[in-house]
Amino acid sequence: MTEKDKRPQVQSTVKDENLIAIRREQMIEGAIKLFKEKGFHRATTREIAKAAGFSIGTLYEYIRTKEDVLYLVCDSIYHHAMGRLSSFEIKAGTIEELKEMIREYFLQIDSLVDELTIMYQETKSLSKEAQRYVFSKEFEMVATFERLLKRCVQSGEITMTDKQIHLAANNLVVSGQSWAFRKWALHRQHSIDEFIEMQITLFISGIKGF
Repeated sequence: MTEKDKRPQVQSTVKDENLIAIRREQMIEGAIKLFKEKGFHRATTREIAKAAGFSIGTLYEYIRTKEDVLYLVCDSIYHHAMGRLSSFEIKAGTIEELKEMIREYFLQIDSLVDELTIMYQETKSLSKEAQRYVFSKEFEMVATFERLLKRCVQSGEITMTDKQIHLAANNLVVSGQSWAFRKWALHRQHSIDEFIEMQITLFISGIKGF
């Protein structure tokens, strides 16, 4: 792990790791609802504590600043998203495997619409160290698709250069994120299933054209 990928540590006066995990999960859930309603900057730590179901004093046993809460929200989003993507097993390097992984990624985006919207709006409020870590998680998502595309090249399913693979993987990640940012407009004409199938068709047609 490089220095830029190092996971920032949020200090806590509590020593029980299980209790820390429980309290911070409550904090994250409360903060997401609050940030969606008021935005990160307008929300106060007292309101975050109330949304999480405990006192402001208890809140400060688990974090130091409001920015710590935002970082925990961002880290949780990537933990859930990357957990499912990294568990996807690349076997033969087929187009069908690629389609399945894209479908899984888009469904994951759909389940995290509020969280992702908040994260991308407020990442600039994180410390430089936390920003570097969040960006490194974004690169991991791209790298996951790069690995599968390279496997498809090795199996002879597609023909692409490394540069083309890199750009295609980035475009794929952005296409998925567009559902989070534009769902308010897109869902009027497309269900999530229709959106996924159209995006898959466009993407596969594009990479087969190289």
